[in-house]
Amino acid sequence: MFDELQKYKQTNHFFFQATDKLREMCNAPTDKSGVYLVYALKNGKIELIYIGCSGKLEKDGTIFIRKAGLGGMKDRIVNGHQFGKVPRRISWIKQMIEEKIEALDVYWYVTHDSNFSDNPREIENKLLRKHSVVYGRLPKWNKAL
Repeated sequence: MFDELQKYKQTNHFFFQATDKLREMCNAPTDKSGVYLVYALKNGKIELIYIGCSGKLEKDGTIFIRKAGLGGMKDRIVNGHQFGKVPRRISWIKQMIEEKIEALDVYWYVTHDSNFSDNPREIENKLLRKHSVVYGRLPKWNKAL
């Protein structure tokens, strides 16, 4: 569905279960920014439930990369807040148990390297709009564009 992500060569994914430690499971880079898609595995079905990004375009045209904590996209995934002012390493576990999600499959894509310098926020918004057009709504863990 998201053909525009195929051009990015620095990409991978990881599985996360409520009994895991997100910091240990997350294999996203600590020195890059980009977008990530979170799929829920539940009752033999897979559903895209969240689209997020790490990094933003600075006024000088460079991409800001998180330096705090673990750094980069990994820090955003592990320590970014979701479901209130709670880091994902905690809130995702609680939400997975509440929704009876067996596992999350998190795909990440570096949107800037020697070939590309794409703004992660713009890519995230494009993916959210496309999802909204196809399904008539945002992924259920996303609040707004």
